Amino acid sequence: MNVIEIDHLTYSYPGAEQPTLKDVTLNIEKGDFLAVVGNNGCGKSTFCKTLNGLIPQFITGDFEGSVTACGLDTKTTDVGSLARKVGYVYQDFENQIIRPTVLDDVSYACLNYAMPDYRERGMKALEQCGLTGKQDDFIWQLSGGQAHLLALAGAVSLQPEVLILDEPIAQLDPMHADRIYGVLKELNETYGKTIIVIEHHTEYIADFCKHVMLMKDGQIQWKLPVKEALQRVDELQECNIFPPQVTIAARRMQKSGQLPADAVLPTTVEEGKNVFVKKSSAPEKNPPTVTHSEQLAAQLKDVSVSYRSVKGGPHTVFSGLNLDIHKGDKIALIGSNGAGKSTLMKLLVGLLKPSSGDVLLGGKSIRSVKPEALSRQVSMVYQNPEDMFIKDSIGADISYAMEVRHVAECKERTEELLKRFNLTQLAHRDGRLLSGGQMRRASLAIGIALNPGILLLDEPTANLDIATRKEIMRTLEDIKGITETVIIATHDMQLVCEWADRIVVLCGGKVVGDGSRDEIFGNKEIVDTVGIRPPEIFTMGQTLDTKALCYTIDDFLAEFEGRTKRS
Repeated sequence: MNVIEIDHLTYSYPGAEQPTLKDVTLNIEKGDFLAVVGNNGCGKSTFCKTLNGLIPQFITGDFEGSVTACGLDTKTTDVGSLARKVGYVYQDFENQIIRPTVLDDVSYACLNYAMPDYRERGMKALEQCGLTGKQDDFIWQLSGGQAHLLALAGAVSLQPEVLILDEPIAQLDPMHADRIYGVLKELNETYGKTIIVIEHHTEYIADFCKHVMLMKDGQIQWKLPVKEALQRVDELQECNIFPPQVTIAARRMQKSGQLPADAVLPTTVEEGKNVFVKKSSAPEKNPPTVTHSEQLAAQLKDVSVSYRSVKGGPHTVFSGLNLDIHKGDKIALIGSNGAGKSTLMKLLVGLLKPSSGDVLLGGKSIRSVKPEALSRQVSMVYQNPEDMFIKDSIGADISYAMEVRHVAECKERTEELLKRFNLTQLAHRDGRLLSGGQMRRASLAIGIALNPGILLLDEPTANLDIATRKEIMRTLEDIKGITETVIIATHDMQLVCEWADRIVVLCGGKVVGDGSRDEIFGNKEIVDTVGIRPPEIFTMGQTLDTKALCYTIDDFLAEFEGRTKRS
């Protein structure tokens, strides 16, 4: 039985030269768990917004063909009726949370529909989404992962047949990401919900989804069972979609003759056990160590930070935190949601003052210094790059800080930065209207405009597809020679492994790990305590040989080979 039926759908946004969706025909069966993949701009979000009537009822445009969801025509059925059939959790899910307490929020939609049992429905949705016991909490007490589950519970409370989630784990640490997908699996298998996710993390697709649909240039290339879909390594990579690392490693072995041409490629670590084996001639590696400059760029000395709380006592983020940051350090700051990564960065730029203790830049306390006076010493690029744009063009945004400080040769410096970050052709475009990768590059250019000694980056690869993440990683590698000291707060372990010289791990308001990638990822106690998820290829190597420390596919291929070589 089909729960979604689409017939020759073509859709164009107002004023667009080309349709975003082009002659799409598709059926989705009841009970499916479908992953929608494709590079940025291929039409994934537009496609999903046609399924609950937002397009064309609220987002107008040229709409041809038909979309039927749960037996309702999405073009003519009012959105209120469709919402009870098709629930949607948006990428910016925070905007869906509008009431002060958890139970108020989760039951709000049911109250709007005048359902007499609205509170009971809310409690049931909290139970289904793993938030039992949180009903009396204020929403600002929730972690990022819990807030995402609350947005999902709000959609679930109406008991729709279909649930759509746009990038459900983009801003979450691995522990919360696992929890989100665990809830989705339960909703799918136990409660019979049809789940549709827009997802770039193919390792989660391999573990949880049933089908994959590839979109390219507004068209559906195919919809296939997950196992079959992820075998199409070359085709997916051509579309900037990267299958699980174990699958890519096996495909590269296949191409080099280490695996038969007709071999079924593994898509999970468990399957990889039967495919890979340690090479007898694997080279010995010298573990990297962290070397520091003697000169300190910044220090946090016995820093404590507490936030006032509406309910209960103050919330303590740090208590007696100590951290030395050396000139030239390239630090990845990691830890679960709520560990204090963003708080630490706000302390360094002066946006937040410690309750006790002190923050020093260049050996001098910044307790009485205004944040704007620190901009030449330390600069922060925010997690949401659009927060960096205040003018009507990125050229003006890049030059703004230099202009107000009367920096000499401001125009030449702006042109140099536009060229360096491949933005010259976009100089007159409003930054808020650029693609995700373009916005990230522009925000980085703004961040280094004043040549700060320390650059802080908060989740620079969040919400980006893998191809754009790789582009940003190349950009970060490029600025290693520009800004002396860089600190990145991130959940992106591939970025951590490929970029950082030093990894600092936060947990419970303390530094629980500080060292090289081997010292951090090779320490099982730290990994288990903090819930760090190494890159999949690292886990694959460890599963085969506990001494193996492989952070990239190239590292893995140097140590392992296919179990069955082609004769």
